[in-house]
Amino acid sequence: MYDNAIEKIVAIYNRSGLSISKFASIINKDRRTLTAWIDKLVTKEPSNEVKVAISKFFRYPPAIWEEECHGVEFEDMLEHVPKDEIRIIDQGYEGGLRYILDKEAQDRFVIHPQFPGPAYRDKVVPTPYKRVISAEAVDLKKLRYEQISNYAFESTEWYSIESLLRFAFSHIGNFYTKSEKIQILELMHDTFYDNYNKSLYFFDSHSTKVYGMDTAYISINVKQNFMFFKMPIDSLIVEVQNKKLIYRMHRYFTSASQAPNHILRTDAAKILRIIKGAIVSDKSLIDCYYDIEKQTPYGPLFLNNISPFEPRADLQ
Repeated sequence: MYDNAIEKIVAIYNRSGLSISKFASIINKDRRTLTAWIDKLVTKEPSNEVKVAISKFFRYPPAIWEEECHGVEFEDMLEHVPKDEIRIIDQGYEGGLRYILDKEAQDRFVIHPQFPGPAYRDKVVPTPYKRVISAEAVDLKKLRYEQISNYAFESTEWYSIESLLRFAFSHIGNFYTKSEKIQILELMHDTFYDNYNKSLYFFDSHSTKVYGMDTAYISINVKQNFMFFKMPIDSLIVEVQNKKLIYRMHRYFTSASQAPNHILRTDAAKILRIIKGAIVSDKSLIDCYYDIEKQTPYGPLFLNNISPFEPRADLQ
């Protein structure tokens, strides 16, 4: 059984569920050729190009075409297709944007390295970095924001509390003006507030061992069994299809017993309002901390992210 290439091709066709026309197009043959193989009207060995095309499309190893591979061994190789667990997407800046738009077209679960996420940043500050971007990139950025801001689009986003405080109060590596900070906070508040399709979380990266989350944009799709992260160089994206790793990463941020200490999604918008109020009133980081401590139960989480300081005189 499966002693020759034609029998193997017919078996692969039967497993594929594809139409004769579609399968024929994959191997660059007409319908009559494929039909002749199926009906056993031809015995001539198919060309190597046909075998390569099938292996490439269905991701079968070349070994399936060897004479020694037949019977149960051939069936086993079809059942257990080896997959590349790591794929590098090196398509330039615009290609990376297109890739992200495609992979996050239905929904997204993202751990951000910095606050705010690029979609919200680009909506308020179109060119934050000192470089020229193409018209195509501008259009893709606009499309990304429209996709994410759609009320029905499901989006779960995680940020560290440290990145939120750096955005609001740091004078180092922070190009946002006071007005831009306020606009971004308002934009994100309006996006997440009272919308059950969207979830915003701020986690404490200092009370537990959460390392490396401040260096890469990480997007996880546990339903389709892939995740990807952006490399900090040359617009490279690394796609991972290791099921155990994807499940472990997703579970870490969704399991009540494993997730890092964080602000509940129902309270995230309130935190944004408090920080916005502090910026509007030109309050310091410490004054903002006291506002959060007074109005929410999250004072200890924010205190973990602030250098030691002398208590305010009026609170001693």
